[in-house]
Amino acid sequence: MVFVEAKVLDATHLELSSPIAAPSGRIVLVTVAEAEPADDERREWLAFSAQSLQSAYGPSEPDYTADMIRESNPEYGK
Repeated sequence: MVFVEAKVLDATHLELSSPIAAPSGRIVLVTVAEAEPADDERREWLAFSAQSLQSAYGPSEPDYTADMIRESNPEYGK
């Protein structure tokens, strides 16, 4: 599988950012995933989220050892 960015030229044409190894006439599958705009509000929300997460776990947060686990999760690590 190859991931290549493309610029939309019009409703039926794309301009690839780099060539793909496919001969002319070959049919390829295209999945469209729109890039999210990197606007100021989104950056502010991401910064706020990171700050809130940091405040949830401070330097005094205890370390939990394996012997403190009451019931293990058999799915953990699979």
